[in-house]
Formats: sequence, structure tokens, C-alpha cells
Amino acid sequence: MAPQGDSHSPAPSSPDPALRSLRVGITTPVVSMVPEVHAAWEVDGTIDDVAAVAVGAERLGYDFVTCSEHVVVPTDIAPARGGRYWDPLATFGYLSASTTRIHLATNVVVLGYHHPLEIAKGYGTLDHIAGGRLILGLGVGSLRQEFDLLGRPFDDRGARADDALRALRVSLSTRLPEYSGPFFRYSDVVLDPCAVQPSVPLWIGGRTARSLRRAVELGDGWAPFGIKASDVAAMLEAARTTPAWAAREQPLEVVLRNGRPLDPVADPDGARVIIDRLVAAGATGVQLWFTHQSLSHYLEQLDALAALLALERPPADPDTRAGTGADGPT
Repeated sequence: MAPQGDSHSPAPSSPDPALRSLRVGITTPVVSMVPEVHAAWEVDGTIDDVAAVAVGAERLGYDFVTCSEHVVVPTDIAPARGGRYWDPLATFGYLSASTTRIHLATNVVVLGYHHPLEIAKGYGTLDHIAGGRLILGLGVGSLRQEFDLLGRPFDDRGARADDALRALRVSLSTRLPEYSGPFFRYSDVVLDPCAVQPSVPLWIGGRTARSLRRAVELGDGWAPFGIKASDVAAMLEAARTTPAWAAREQPLEVVLRNGRPLDPVADPDGARVIIDRLVAAGATGVQLWFTHQSLSHYLEQLDALAALLALERPPADPDTRAGTGADGPT
């Protein structure tokens, strides 16, 4: 590994046609910590550290940052799933003031924990504040203990999630939303503010064939986790033969994660192999995580990968947000 503080990055590679349109995002450090995966420095990481990562990623041409949701995690589950999950609305509200271009992607909001109007109001307000940069990643949820603690029904959560997705589709960007479905019904209500995007992208999380079917039928993208690239490729091949796929008006975004961390500073060739494998499996976007020992090392990794993939850096923005400088929060 290159010494920390070494500004050397690999020379920019020639843009690969397969990578030109690839959306490249990151699994944001600090905001959640999976046991035996997170770095030691993240334990005491601050919102200024998170903002430095988001500002750095934006400057380098990354497309999105992420934040996951768990309201509470039972103590006996935390050793496996982790106990830290920053609230996405609060986190992205701060990051929206620290950035101007990068997208803010929930990964994921658990549909079963919320009424769809609650999601539409909170995340519609975020989209309004952020100038239309929200990507709403949504999932059904699998932690029964959390459902029970929150007093939410678990056994029919799949059907409820489908109904909530349909409700969100017609409500997120509508000041006077109306919906009538098997679980959610409303009319004669004002939702103000609402999202400024005419149609907020809905990415469906999960790790099952059902999550892919849900994405094909009701979403704009599929953002699975914990699935081998070869299995993803087979699942997508099967999905392409379905009437629901043929009926889609827009191509499905497929946002895949790397199974082991990238180290583009020390092993750029290995990083490129992993990303090429995700693209070959059908990825139109990637959500990446890195080997890192400190904030400065993480920023070096961002820089190295941006050079490796020849990411297009946005022009300098004269409207620097309050509290940030060229390299992060001041």
C-alpha cells in the first residue's frame, strides 16, 4: 500500500466504452459499520469526515453516496448486522448543504417501517432541499425483531411493500396526491413540499429473485447485496424473458456492489478486474467500498479509482456551500 499522504495516483486509463455510462457510487464510510468490515477510524468518525468524503467524491466525478436505514437493532443481532446506522434524512440533509451535484441514495429505506406519505413527505422535502438529487432506495426488510419493536406487521410485508411502492410512485412529486390500494388509501390531502424531480428514481434492494421481480415491475433500478456476480447474471438473464421486462418503458438500472474491498492505490489491476466482473454480470452502476485505514487514506482511494476509471470531473462550482472548502469541510 502506498504510504498515506502519497498523492501518487495511477495514470488515467483510456475510457472503456463499457464504463463510459457506468454510474459509480460509494458505500459511505462512518454512517454504518458492519462488524469485521469497517475500519477502526470509523468508530470515532464525525459528520465532518462524512462531508469530506462526499465533497471529495463529488469533485472527482462520482455519481452518488449512500446511507442505509435501521431504526434500532436488537443487541443480540448487532454483532452480526452491526449497530450503527445513521438516519438517512438527517445525514443527507447535512450533505445536501455540503455538495451541489452528487446524488444522495438511500440504501435502503425499509418500506414496512413507514406509511408511504411519511416517506413522500420526508424524502420529498430532501429532494426539494437538494435540488432534485434524491435516489430513493427501498427494501422490504427482513429483521422481524425490528418490525416487532416498531409495532409494524411482518408476515405480509411483501404485499404491503408493493402497495407502498405504487403509492410512492404517484405521490412523491405530487402536491395533492391520491391513491387507493389494498393497504393504503388517501385523497384530499396536501403534501407540501414534495419532490422536485418529476419522477424520483426508485431502486429496489434485496438479495432474492423476488426483489428483482419487484424492481422490474415497480422500480427504476435493482440494487442487490450479498449475491455473487455469476448469480446476478443468471437472475437477470431469466428476468429478461418475462413480460414485465418487455413492458418496461425505460431500461432497468442494475447497481451492484463489490464483494471484497477495492484497493486501487496498491492494486489498481485487481480493482479493475472486480469492476469489470460486475459490468460483465450486467451492472449499469456500481456501489463500491474500499480498503482504508484513515480518512486521508479513504480520500486517496477515491482519487486513485477515479483516475483508474477516468471519471469525468465536473467543472469547478463557484457556489461553494457554507462550511466547505475545495478539499472538504473547513
